[in-house]
Amino acid sequence: MALLLPSQLLCNSVVSLRPFLPNPKNTNGFFTLCSSTATTNNTTTTTTTSTNAAPAPVIRKRKRYRKLCPGESKGIVEEMRFVAMRLYTNNSTTTSNSNSNSNSSSDGDESGIDNCNNDGGNNNNNNNNYDSNDCDGEKETWVPNIEGFVKYLVDSELIFRTIERIVDESDNIACTYFRQTGLERSESLSKDLEWIEQQGILIPEPNSLGVSYAQYLEELVEKSAPMFLCHFYNIYFAHISGGQFIAKQVCEKLLEGKDLEFCRWEGNVPELLKEVREKLNKLGEAWSRDEKNKCLREAAKSFKFLGQIVRLIIL
Repeated sequence: MALLLPSQLLCNSVVSLRPFLPNPKNTNGFFTLCSSTATTNNTTTTTTTSTNAAPAPVIRKRKRYRKLCPGESKGIVEEMRFVAMRLYTNNSTTTSNSNSNSNSSSDGDESGIDNCNNDGGNNNNNNNNYDSNDCDGEKETWVPNIEGFVKYLVDSELIFRTIERIVDESDNIACTYFRQTGLERSESLSKDLEWIEQQGILIPEPNSLGVSYAQYLEELVEKSAPMFLCHFYNIYFAHISGGQFIAKQVCEKLLEGKDLEFCRWEGNVPELLKEVREKLNKLGEAWSRDEKNKCLREAAKSFKFLGQIVRLIIL
């Protein structure tokens, strides 16, 4: 073993004791080595904990797609047609069940459809009696009279004049699309009523049915344009698809075949109605599902009002 000189021993002693010497800046007398070791351990522990924490899993919700309503892919008018078919089917079923259980029929509600206009269009014979369905779907034989027919014309003139005035004066942008469609009937009805009065037939005031319906339409347009336009379309469609044929048959019976202005148009009626249908479908594309549903719910009310007015012919 080699011997160390005293100077070497002194140097080795200072080097070996250096880690344990107090820090001159540490007034509390703690060793720098101990303080440094503790701080390092704490930092290491904290860092390890943060690194090992796993992120929360992301849960993705599954998209659920709403089922389309019948006719929705073709437009709001097609949806109204499906609603009308369903109302008629339900009403016919209810009436059949009611007739099998009782001889009396119900008063009908908003789900019923008056199908008088459609039946009128299919009846091309010259029979003086008219088989049709009333608002409750009850089968009956129609025997028209001139007083009732004039009441029907008076109420019809009020309804057409009301909807034409509404679309002309309304500030709602949706209504402006239906001005001057070529389907307007109020002026033609006014001419027919003037001619009937010249024949010595008394022209009465509008019936309570027509007045109530006109007031309802005026209130409805302030509430919702989609709801009003449901009535607007159905009023014209009902007259074109069936009402005019009933009027012609009644004229054959009661007015010696008089060709009323009410049943004549200057333009191509199918094309005019098609234009209205296309405009309504275009507007319907911007409606929410809730607005469309409100529009469709008005279909039953329009059929009920129109059916009651048509039945004035036999009252």
